[in-house]
Amino acid sequence: MPNYALYGDQAQPGWYDSYDFEWIPQRSRPYNWQIQPHTHDGFLQILYMQKGRGEVLLNNTKWQMVAPCLVVVPARTVHGFHYSADTDGPVITAAQKPLESLAGMLMPELIQTIRSPAVIPHAESSRYADGLLPLFLAAEREFHTHAQGHSAAGMSLLTALLVQISRLSSVLEPAPVAAQSRKAAQVERFRTLVDQKFRSHQPVSDYASAMGMTPGQLSRICRELLGVSALDVINARLIHEAQRDLVYTPNSVKQLAASLGFNDEAYFGRFFRKHTNMSPRAFRQQVLQQMRRQDGGDPEGEDELN
Repeated sequence: MPNYALYGDQAQPGWYDSYDFEWIPQRSRPYNWQIQPHTHDGFLQILYMQKGRGEVLLNNTKWQMVAPCLVVVPARTVHGFHYSADTDGPVITAAQKPLESLAGMLMPELIQTIRSPAVIPHAESSRYADGLLPLFLAAEREFHTHAQGHSAAGMSLLTALLVQISRLSSVLEPAPVAAQSRKAAQVERFRTLVDQKFRSHQPVSDYASAMGMTPGQLSRICRELLGVSALDVINARLIHEAQRDLVYTPNSVKQLAASLGFNDEAYFGRFFRKHTNMSPRAFRQQVLQQMRRQDGGDPEGEDELN
């Protein structure tokens, strides 16, 4: 199953710890209004369809979309879209963990809104719906501002947007896409175990044993719900952590490899390249340059980290 920050983009974005803003046609028109099933490992997506209609796939279930409606796609949700050619509306893709941290401090019940896939139709005259577009447009302005504190201001606006979505959900009956099947609960438990133990490089058989099933059963469930094997899930978690550490810590590649449970720096380098088509150093340099350009800095002035 393809895993992107934004559909079709392989590289990690410069907004890795905040958010991206665009309009539906920007990404969908070049793909003939069809976005194939994929996931975002660490990103929440909020889509506000103001015009048009279409179909969305959320975790192997298809739902109809008719404007106006909201679609909430949490991290790790398998999703795809098929739009009519007149579709328009804003799309925000945001780092999910920082939003959950804000929600935990300000309004803990928002965490459930963040983590629950949903299709939410609404009347344009709804008192809560009236506040949606101004918040989207304010987030768009912040995204393009690049002034001091723009990420903090933008994430605060997204928190306010999630409050409005939560209010809408409380008075309207959203499409019931968040119902947890037994298999979905098992996958979530597996992911929780991976989050706890991925640095120890335990084999799939150890995870399966902890869950009371065989390795084959665990991989079949992962393939059915996620489109990848259990081993792919473990490897993706290692790569995700490696990418974060390369960008947000000053540790050398050797130190980083050791912290992730790799005894040999060269083996870690081969593992990283196999899954990203880049060396760890090249990845670090590329992303730091992107971030400096976004902040208006000089990408040529960065110190090389080994």
